[in-house]
Amino acid sequence: MEGVPAAAAENAAESASYTYWVREASRDAAPLPVPKKIDPADVSNQPNQTHLGSAWNRAGTWEEKNLNTWASDRIKELLVSMGSLEFSGGRAEIAEVTRCSGDAFLIIVRNKKRVGYTYELTLRVKGEWHIGEEKKKLKGYIDVPEFSFGELDDLQIQVKLSEEKDVPQQDQSRISQDLKLFLEPLREKLLQFENELKAR
Repeated sequence: MEGVPAAAAENAAESASYTYWVREASRDAAPLPVPKKIDPADVSNQPNQTHLGSAWNRAGTWEEKNLNTWASDRIKELLVSMGSLEFSGGRAEIAEVTRCSGDAFLIIVRNKKRVGYTYELTLRVKGEWHIGEEKKKLKGYIDVPEFSFGELDDLQIQVKLSEEKDVPQQDQSRISQDLKLFLEPLREKLLQFENELKAR
């Protein structure tokens, strides 16, 4: 009777443990797949080309493209091409985009294309204004705090003049108000950028 519990314990230990096996490479095993470059001619000859994105992602599950370089270059190009604005007491233009930082991307999810961006800008402005009896060349900056895809209606700008000690405070206030008129042309150029981004 003493041997029965020992045999039962041995069987229980065997059933509680597990085993595994490793298939060794043999002549019967299938070879590992080898990556193959996709030939554009093969892809274009296939029917029902309704997927978006890369040829390797035919199911359109998830694909993300970084568009930062294109977006930053395009924003700078559009804003510098804006031309000058005329005011009652002078005129000004965007001389340079000194800061253009952010991200732009294109995502394909479930065969649907989505684009987006978030950017911040600083623009250097130069112009001429009548101050008293003379024309004076002035410089300043326009900051565009964070703006994102689909939110251009809420676009805001902040204006700062370079220090000019011989320009009276009331003239500086007037010039700052003039520079705030860049808001609408800026919005139009950024809307153009947004439309071009959507078309990519």
